[in-house]
Amino acid sequence: MNRYLVDAWAWIEYFKGSRQGIEVKELLDKENTEVFTCTITLAEVISKVAKEKRNVEEAHDLLSSNSQIVSINEELSFEAGLIHFEMRKALKDFCLADAYVLATAKKLQSKILTGDEHFRNVKEAVLIK
Repeated sequence: MNRYLVDAWAWIEYFKGSRQGIEVKELLDKENTEVFTCTITLAEVISKVAKEKRNVEEAHDLLSSNSQIVSINEELSFEAGLIHFEMRKALKDFCLADAYVLATAKKLQSKILTGDEHFRNVKEAVLIK
């Protein structure tokens, strides 16, 4: 069983249909694959799509129909805060949204599907080039 938590970078590429997005889609479409999205990632994607004046409803439908949306709660927020603190020691621009993604992946025991360089040395990450 493959379990992927898809971050904003990967969903944006998927939505655009780029070469990397096609690679993301192929990984997600494999048999025995569970796909998850953190609610903060949903917000990031909608913001980016709106900024690009693209169809936000279509983007929302893409995420919600192709993944299970994982809500943020108190426990996850606590873990994300600790991760954010630790990661910023080495990466000064590691954002809180990335900390939520990493905390969620750890909770779900899943891999993070991303192209975001902030996850380069994170064992849970599968980097798309």
